Amino acid sequence: MQETSTATTIAEVEKQLRYISGIIKQRGREILANYPITPPQFVALQWLSEKGDLTIGELSNHINLAFSTTTDLVDRMEKNVLVERTRDVKDRRVVRIHLLDKGKQIIEEVIMMRQQYLGEVLKNVSTEQVDTLNHLLHVLHEQMKIEKEN
Repeated sequence: MQETSTATTIAEVEKQLRYISGIIKQRGREILANYPITPPQFVALQWLSEKGDLTIGELSNHINLAFSTTTDLVDRMEKNVLVERTRDVKDRRVVRIHLLDKGKQIIEEVIMMRQQYLGEVLKNVSTEQVDTLNHLLHVLHEQMKIEKEN
């Protein structure tokens, strides 16, 4: 009996996460409509913002796109002065993608707007519940990272 209840709960958690993810993606697209970047470019800029300068291969792995697709993406972002290609200081053969100020500004603005949206959604939820939600999401993320490594 316990296993059926747990399976039902897990199915419900998965469904809720799927719905939430869909809503966040849609809201993110609405916010990005005000900026000269596409959703995949936003994801790439986020990774560069979080990880620092990356090679095309590293960026490609983070955003789960083919190397050639990532190269095209970087070309368009470079044309829009969001990023630049630079030579690695330790190995001049290595080319890294560097986030420029315009790209940083877009990331900061979009994330701030997303956080404002989430704040609006959660404004009638108690501080304790928001703290619990934050804690549980961290636990879920940590478990997913462990699972990914195995």
